[in-house]
Amino acid sequence: VQLQAFGGGLVQPGGSLRLSCAASGSIFRGYAMAWYRQTPGKPRELVASISISGTTNYLDSLKGRLTISRDNRKNTVYLQMNSLKPEDTAVYYCTMVGSNYWGQGTQVTVSS
Repeated sequence: VQLQAFGGGLVQPGGSLRLSCAASGSIFRGYAMAWYRQTPGKPRELVASISISGTTNYLDSLKGRLTISRDNRKNTVYLQMNSLKPEDTAVYYCTMVGSNYWGQGTQVTVSS
């Protein structure tokens, strides 16, 4: 299984980005999915997860600004991020929860 994350980039404060993570193989629908983020010198931080049935959970401090969703037909999980702040700058990773499968990370930079 390979996970490919994309959609990061440079955005101004207050802007939006949608990250995508595409999985190869049909096992995608059998896993909960999650997005983590990491900044230099800090451990990866769970920001959002979505269960097989679509139940979502978010880091409390990010609630209201993020939406995680999944499309099992496309083997893809998304992270819509709105009202971005400079402190959201990080490398964002997707993973199949409970597996060793991680995407390569996509850089999000929020700066004016």
